[in-house]
Amino acid sequence: MLLRSYPLTTMPAALFFLMLLGALCSHGQAMSREERHRLRNQVVEMFDHAYQNYMDHAYPADELMPLTCRGRVRGLEPSRGDIDDALGKFSLTLIDTLDTLVLLNKTTEFEAAVRRVLSDVRLDNDIVVSVFETNIRVLGGLLGGHSMALMLKEGGQHMQWYQDELLHMAKDLGIRLLPAFNTSSGLPYPRVNLKFGVRGPETRTGTETDTCTACAGTIILEFAALSRFTGDPVFEAHARRALDFLWEKRQRNSNLVGTTINIHSGEWVRRDSGVGAGIDSYYEYLLKAYILLGDDLFLQRFNIHYASIMKYISQPPLLLDVHIHKPLLPARTWMDSLLAFFPGLQVLKGDIRPAIETHEMLYQVTKKHNFLPEAFTTDFRVHWAQHPLRPEFAESTYFLYKATGDPYYLEAGRTILDNLNRFARVPCGFAAMKDVRTGSHEDRMDSFFLAEMFKYLFLLFADAEDLPFDVEDYVFTTEAHLLPLSLSTAPHSSAIPSNRTSEEELDDSNFDWTCPNTRLLFPDPAFPRNLREPIRSAVDKSCPRPAPYREPGMGRPPLRAQDFMANNPEHLELLRRMGVSLIHLKDGRVQLVQHATQAVSAVAAEDGVRFMQEMMELSSQQQKEQLPPRAIQIVSHPFFGRVVLTAGPAQFGTDLSKSSIGARGFVTVAEPYSGCTEITNAEYVQGHIALLQRGQCMFAEKARHIQKAGAIGGIVIDDNEGSSSDTAPLFQMAGDGRNTDDITLPLLFLFHKEGNILLEALKEYREVEVLLSDKARDRGMDAQEAEEDCITEATTPTSFEPVGQSQMSMVELDELAPEEVTPSQEEVSPVDEDTSPAEEVRSPEEEASPTEADVEQPKEEERDSEKREEPGGDTDSSSQSVDELLADWREDLEAFQQMEKDEL
Repeated sequence: MLLRSYPLTTMPAALFFLMLLGALCSHGQAMSREERHRLRNQVVEMFDHAYQNYMDHAYPADELMPLTCRGRVRGLEPSRGDIDDALGKFSLTLIDTLDTLVLLNKTTEFEAAVRRVLSDVRLDNDIVVSVFETNIRVLGGLLGGHSMALMLKEGGQHMQWYQDELLHMAKDLGIRLLPAFNTSSGLPYPRVNLKFGVRGPETRTGTETDTCTACAGTIILEFAALSRFTGDPVFEAHARRALDFLWEKRQRNSNLVGTTINIHSGEWVRRDSGVGAGIDSYYEYLLKAYILLGDDLFLQRFNIHYASIMKYISQPPLLLDVHIHKPLLPARTWMDSLLAFFPGLQVLKGDIRPAIETHEMLYQVTKKHNFLPEAFTTDFRVHWAQHPLRPEFAESTYFLYKATGDPYYLEAGRTILDNLNRFARVPCGFAAMKDVRTGSHEDRMDSFFLAEMFKYLFLLFADAEDLPFDVEDYVFTTEAHLLPLSLSTAPHSSAIPSNRTSEEELDDSNFDWTCPNTRLLFPDPAFPRNLREPIRSAVDKSCPRPAPYREPGMGRPPLRAQDFMANNPEHLELLRRMGVSLIHLKDGRVQLVQHATQAVSAVAAEDGVRFMQEMMELSSQQQKEQLPPRAIQIVSHPFFGRVVLTAGPAQFGTDLSKSSIGARGFVTVAEPYSGCTEITNAEYVQGHIALLQRGQCMFAEKARHIQKAGAIGGIVIDDNEGSSSDTAPLFQMAGDGRNTDDITLPLLFLFHKEGNILLEALKEYREVEVLLSDKARDRGMDAQEAEEDCITEATTPTSFEPVGQSQMSMVELDELAPEEVTPSQEEVSPVDEDTSPAEEVRSPEEEASPTEADVEQPKEEERDSEKREEPGGDTDSSSQSVDELLADWREDLEAFQQMEKDEL
């Protein structure tokens, strides 16, 4: 959206700059017109694949579940927490996609979709929904659809029957959202019942006290458009009041806002401030409200905020959260993926240089991990590994190309397309990435993928004559819905109060950068490239090796932690003498607990304290030496690489991260299944990948037995029923305390649930071929990797600490059969059947450091033990149990509650 019709006199100068910039800066090797058209057509084909699968398998449900080919209906699927507040049983994806259909020249489909919405969708459901998500997705979708219907009707060929029906639905929905604004501050409740509002027991809401800044500050475009379309000022008035209150509550010294605010008192609940999750679209809507409505007060507020952002938060190319009261103090050492919209907003602002720098950083991170991880550290490692197919990076890519004409951004768009097709495309749509490091999927395709991603990618590659209307006559909402700039001149009631206070008179200095200083931008054709090169080099060199092991500073106790074996009676007796006991837990783990008063002597008690400290040190060291998870990809019929299982690595055998092809072969069950003695079915194991059960002996011993039998790889399946990578940290298998250089095949570990998927596939299809690799390959399995991934774990300090006073300390361990124990990541010491002092290391889920006090902890999702219904269609009956297992996959537990609440 580079605008042509601006409400104020300053804007045409900005437009002239952007047009001149696009004309002068088409440096670099241009992409041919034919290639751009090929990519444009590819975007349309990808949209068709996603949209048609939603209509075939999910409609009228809110969203498509692309792995199980069915719709997500709230209440019928296990709750995912706050993320489900976007679902209101109102065919969310269809409404969110209406104006995308028109932009992609699918007028016939648009007309049919509008008729479906009018006939099928109800807005009076007794259901609690997010005010924020419902506003940007559903109200915005209805208004965008109405704008497109008016445009088509005026053209005289389509929608001649249309009589503002979508607008009437939008007003009905707006009225249903209004009760949420019934607070003393004017800030809306975060949730509302579509049928009963927020008051009364039947609403099941209205008790919340906090909301995010973006949730309260991302209302004005949709509500103002609704007021100006209908002539009813009440909606715009409420949205303006909420923005006024947020502005009044800004921190006056830093001119920054916090992330979460109390809707009644106006106190900041979370005082960290950035441009990502929780705040992002508040800033976006200040600038776009000025563009759409022509009120220069919004621009002044945006410019004041923007100056503070560039002073405190922007550390090119990084954008790091700070504390609003101490803005020179960083609030965290990682960034979330939602900030990827910000370079696009900087383009609208006219500040191109930092937009180029931040975009380049995001592009290099994308190329390293195929997608932007949900969060990544300042040295560009994965912090939260999931990626729900967010469109913000594509959005900024489009805006930068529109502003500069630099074909470099067309290549960035090509990268986005290629990665979506190689890694996210599945038979029933596009699946979100559960882990960008392994390529594993989530059964999820959010509505914003259709609403935003394909709009920006189509616009990136399309020519002006490919578009059914001039997009510069519209402003994009945060959900990429199209609102006409003509609303700035639409009659609106004087009942809307003036926002300007006596202390807030317009200051001309706040408009200095509305028209950017062209002398500072692109002084020569190589200027953008010179900005990008150092950033590319910085990201490429940002994979530090783990720090070397440091010997514990304390004296050595009689029993070293690294030598401890839980099945050794002598070791257990030594623990007893030191006051250390083992407590067996119901989930199969044990705790090491030290009571100093129960030691046989003061010296023994000191030895016990040192032993526990050494266990903690060993745990911390093993955390530093974490290997990333691996992938097991089922490549045979009927899976063809679509099913990717997250697997735990081994510290011995073939290093899959150094193998360009991995290990590929058919699987067979070893006999004995434990793999703890010589393999008796060696004639079947030879040349195959052997399946083994965890337990009874060391992992390394299993590997030696199947290697002797001629196996080319091995997969150890957990015998703890119900275990899953969704709910447990990954295992990292280590050796047996001896030299393991003799083991040359790859060995991976699967939890029980993922292992069952493989076993069921083998049971039903007899011949199942898999690929063991460091991450999933694309569907063709023969594509070359573009470059080496820097796949590392998020830095997460151990949560294993002494409990209570110096009299007692505790360590949690995994349950042991007759084997050894070693410290884990979050507790210490997996004491399990296959563990040794260095045997099993649990890899923690990506989470923020406990020292980052403002970061919310992940909220575990509910799980469903019941089987799901089979997807419709001509599914072969022999695949049903596999489909049931696939259907039982759950959404990634790593996603933080705040991130899901603020999802855009």
